[in-house]
Amino acid sequence: MPAINVNPTRQELTRLKGRLKTSIRGHKLLKDKRDELMKQFMDVVRENRALRKKVEEGLMRAHGSFTVASALMSTEMLEQSLMYPKQAVELDMTFQNIMSVNVPMYHFKTKSEDAGEIYPYGFAATSGELDGAVDALSGVFQDMLKLAEIEKTSQLLAEEIEKTRRRVNALEYVKIPQMQEAIKYISMKLDENERSNTIRLMKVKDMLLKEAIEERQEEDARVVEAFGESGDASV
Repeated sequence: MPAINVNPTRQELTRLKGRLKTSIRGHKLLKDKRDELMKQFMDVVRENRALRKKVEEGLMRAHGSFTVASALMSTEMLEQSLMYPKQAVELDMTFQNIMSVNVPMYHFKTKSEDAGEIYPYGFAATSGELDGAVDALSGVFQDMLKLAEIEKTSQLLAEEIEKTRRRVNALEYVKIPQMQEAIKYISMKLDENERSNTIRLMKVKDMLLKEAIEERQEEDARVVEAFGESGDASV
């Protein structure tokens, strides 16, 4: 018996064959999608690794400059210098479709195009190391934003790959074998019924032929008997 309940009829056989054909085609499309998603995911992972290294190096430079600046300046002066930032940033988010996965795309722009607006203090009472630290942070900011975008993209792609993989496996190891087994079962049942019908018809034919032969023999016997009686009367 197949794993799924089916009626062994020709209509059910035709329906299952159509479903099997569709499932095989869908399985191929899902495998192609999974392979392309894996390719996209590996590209994102490589980009993520390179960008993370760049961000870490930029943050280390900024941290080193801040450490030197904090040693050269008092804590109060350092806090006062960075208390009121002059530059503002606007962040927009759009979406890009990658193999039916909507991944975020971050875009930012500064309020002012003046590069000097990143320094929210005067240069007279501050250390040059503080300038280097602020400049390093400003340079790494866009890379950090891109890194966050890539991290989210890789997460969404990984989730979609897992869902697609489960669907491929469900079709390959469960649905398609079940339908193939059901088709085989129905075909065997129909062949068995056809053989039974053929044997039944042959038996009926033999019975009819036997009855016809018996009737013919009885008819011949009556003819012979009638002929014999007519011969005796003439004598």
